[in-house]
Amino acid sequence: MPAKLARPSAETLAAGTRQGLTPAELARIVEILGREPGELELSLFALNWSEHCSYKSSKHFLRKLPSESPRVLQGPGENAGVIQLDDELAVAFKVESHNHPSAVEPFNGAATGIGGIIRDILGMGARPIALLDSLRFGEPNVGACRNTPLLDLLRGVVAGIAHYGNCVGVPTVGGELYFDDAYADDPLVNVLCVGLLHQRGERGLQPYGAVASGVGNVILLVGASTGRDGIHGATFASEELVGEKEAKRPNVQVGDPFKAKLLIEATLEACNVGARRAVPLRGQAQDLPLLIGLQDLGAGGLSTALPEMAARGGVGIELQLEKIPLRTRPMTPYEILLSESQERMVLCVPTGSELRFSRIFHKWGLEAAVIGRVIAEKSFIIRQEQHLLAQVPIEGLAGGPPPPDCALAAPDVVGAGLVPALASPAPASPQPAWEKPADWQARLLALLAAPGIGSRRPIYQQYDHTVQINTVVGPGAGDAAVLRIKGTPYGLVLTIDGNGRYGALDPYQGGAIAVCEAARNLVAVGAEPLGITDGLNFADPNDPEVYWAFAQAIQGLADAAQALEIPFVSGNVSFYNQSVRRKIPPTPIVGMVGLLRDIDKRVPMGFQAPGDLIYRIGRARGGIGGSEFLKLFYGRGEAFVPNASPLLDKVELAFESRLLQAMRALAQQGLIRSAHDISEGGLLVTLAESALAGGRGAELDLDGRSEAELFGEWQSRFIVSVAPEAADSVARLLGERELPWACLGRVVPEPLLSLIGAHDHHHTSLHLDELRQAHEQALEGFFA
Repeated sequence: MPAKLARPSAETLAAGTRQGLTPAELARIVEILGREPGELELSLFALNWSEHCSYKSSKHFLRKLPSESPRVLQGPGENAGVIQLDDELAVAFKVESHNHPSAVEPFNGAATGIGGIIRDILGMGARPIALLDSLRFGEPNVGACRNTPLLDLLRGVVAGIAHYGNCVGVPTVGGELYFDDAYADDPLVNVLCVGLLHQRGERGLQPYGAVASGVGNVILLVGASTGRDGIHGATFASEELVGEKEAKRPNVQVGDPFKAKLLIEATLEACNVGARRAVPLRGQAQDLPLLIGLQDLGAGGLSTALPEMAARGGVGIELQLEKIPLRTRPMTPYEILLSESQERMVLCVPTGSELRFSRIFHKWGLEAAVIGRVIAEKSFIIRQEQHLLAQVPIEGLAGGPPPPDCALAAPDVVGAGLVPALASPAPASPQPAWEKPADWQARLLALLAAPGIGSRRPIYQQYDHTVQINTVVGPGAGDAAVLRIKGTPYGLVLTIDGNGRYGALDPYQGGAIAVCEAARNLVAVGAEPLGITDGLNFADPNDPEVYWAFAQAIQGLADAAQALEIPFVSGNVSFYNQSVRRKIPPTPIVGMVGLLRDIDKRVPMGFQAPGDLIYRIGRARGGIGGSEFLKLFYGRGEAFVPNASPLLDKVELAFESRLLQAMRALAQQGLIRSAHDISEGGLLVTLAESALAGGRGAELDLDGRSEAELFGEWQSRFIVSVAPEAADSVARLLGERELPWACLGRVVPEPLLSLIGAHDHHHTSLHLDELRQAHEQALEGFFA
């Protein structure tokens, strides 16, 4: 090819730049085509090569995440990961973000985030059975006043999640919520969906995937009709959220959860076709046609879904635009191809079987139309009637752009520039205030009432968390959600976790701690962690310090997963979470799925019986940087700046692994009556939460302890309660595993949380009613 063809024309450069393509990428497009691209072809490349779809800045680092395990049926790269539970059951799960859409249009942005992640699970042939959400917003209060714009945003997001999840019939069983100024301009809305996959005849547990194969086979578009909503949603998610938000509303899709419910049932019926035998009227058994592959239409719509399916099958696809059912007329080819209208799926089915599959969807009141065929030529060919509109090599589209030239540079002070007011060092002090004895009652009540720690009841009471009648432990009732799997003794255990303050202080530790904290949540219930899905939320990867933080976080995630032997099977990267005023801190979110072999042996969070001993298992001291109590009582500088005491605690992965194994052994042997991991708010908040959950008081030998001891958030610790007769067995097991522990007190029948002096036995107490009132008022008025 002549060299001059690899230099795009001025017109192509101008048009491509408007769609977010770089000069290097445009040169590569001209090289792939051997000519200048047409307008529609340019849009195809812009969508498929966007950060959101191609992972061009992140995929090199994502390969570091361990993803192998004997249980893994499908690892990263598909719509969702799949882990085998036994010979007849598997679980599919994934995290997805809808950050930009939720910032622009909170209700529909969050609602369609739920719809999209449900279809990702459906695309594996699994029935969606649970949702969890991970939310980040700016501070809810400005001085003594409510932050009204923030609360409007929060209410809209929660209402969108509730509306879609409740109406579609998938329970929202857990989640997390953080408030920080760092997210004031760029809220984070990450959602996790979990689905169950049953054995299907000769196919067994093999999940479906986004693949097209077999020359002559049919491409079927099913579900809702196609409209103009969501055009350029993928490129919108691959740029900074700047300018007037109103102008970006057309980029946000509008969902219909009732139609989504129909799509779930119809798609699962289509997945079962071929897993059984039919008996026609003449009495002769015949095999029903197998579904070859399916893909949800999310970011980029048909422009990205079809090339992805063709690339995986090593084939091409010819698309006929005039056959696509339209909601709005007229629509241009550009609008049809790039539409991100919701509740749509694409199927690849054997030629001759299209009528049988179409009838399934028509029965459920949905569209079903043959829109194309698989071809031998490895190209994406788009026609309208007899007019050729685009012809692009599949490998060029799906192979991604040239790797971007992103530099890495560690900042002088980790966190400075990522979060406001991080660069000011804390004043020197011979004995910091947090190392002195605390007015524990006032501090504890204030922490329980803080928006970062208090009850999330005003949020989760809007969610239907019992639909499908599988929920055994729901939101607010335990360290992790627990779902029964009907017809088995199993319990499926789910959590989602992450802390952006930790990521701001040390991105490596932020990643590692997110994995360990999620694993602690599962182990506290008694479950075996099986697999991880991640949501990686960062600012502009073209900023060397942001890119360095991303690389560090990935390494932390990888090292922790390797140490704990838990594979990554799916995930999502969301870059460009920043505005003119601020960047979000590195915020890796970890979703994790675990298994209880016997759901009746789950360990509750709350204290169970008067007289039980209360143990702290794990490290006695550690760093307290980034903790909620430092933020609340001492200001942001001392809470964040790593060059000033106190430092963020560093998780010791070998110790963490031993601790988690020991906690599982204690649960399996029935030696502990309750368990709760120590996280936000530290030791005393954890004890208070255990007392409130069980409705039992506690007497604790903690009087005179410093604030750091009572409220520090260092890693690798649990609070457990133990029956007196099991005390020797617990001590023996922990001794054999060389794990530190201490008896802090005992459970009492009186509804009091009491601290007892070590020498004078002086009591100071708080009634559980006071604790509950403080805890429940944290978000009071936010949803009035």
